[in-house]
Amino acid sequence: MGSLKRLLSTLLTIATTRLELLANELQEERLRLTQMVVMGLFALFCAGLGILFLSVFIMVLFWDDHRLASSGLLSILFFSLTGIMAILLRNKAKSGSKLFSASLAELARDKQQLEADHE
Repeated sequence: MGSLKRLLSTLLTIATTRLELLANELQEERLRLTQMVVMGLFALFCAGLGILFLSVFIMVLFWDDHRLASSGLLSILFFSLTGIMAILLRNKAKSGSKLFSASLAELARDKQQLEADHE
């Protein structure tokens, strides 16, 4: 009876640890997706500002000398920021999700240990 209680206690401890690990992985995935959304929104914002300043640039093209350079530089700045954010967003998406990888690795180790114990 004592060994059965120890076995159940061990199984409960293993299950608790795995559930805590699973919760941590879900939290990490949520944070990763939040970062991707924020980067995407910032890229869209920069693209919108770039288009706005490009329009101003074209409009001012026929005005006096120095307004042209300033609006052109602002357009280049915001389009550059858009490109940088798009590259960062693409890299974040390509890195993929590590969802449940640690849990699966721990379960595989548990399986190997249980199989070794039976031999």
